[in-house]
Amino acid sequence: MDIQPINLKEKFNSFSEFWSPKIIGELNGQQVKIAKFKDEFIMHQHEQEDELFLVIEGQIKIELEHKTLRLNAGEMLIIPKGTPHKPIGVGEAKVLMFEPKTTLNTGNIENEFTLKKPNKI
Repeated sequence: MDIQPINLKEKFNSFSEFWSPKIIGELNGQQVKIAKFKDEFIMHQHEQEDELFLVIEGQIKIELEHKTLRLNAGEMLIIPKGTPHKPIGVGEAKVLMFEPKTTLNTGNIENEFTLKKPNKI
């Protein structure tokens, strides 16, 4: 096995599309993904999985049922399973996510944003 550091800047520079998570690592049945956020995603929830958002660059908002939370670079948020949420990129943001392999990016919704099998980069 070839163990190497992962350079987040290089990984983010390797793609340009928004709302298209890329897998950069796996551990203990979990996947580490990165994505570029811009504008609004969709309100959705994950019935069986918690989801972690860590803002690497820029700013995002997470709209919940009764409030909206703002996260800046260096801040993270864990969304408990079953919690409806809508990520929003304030301009362009770079985000790292940590979630179980079974997590579908659109949770309980399937539409044009749904990625059934994210690419590994």
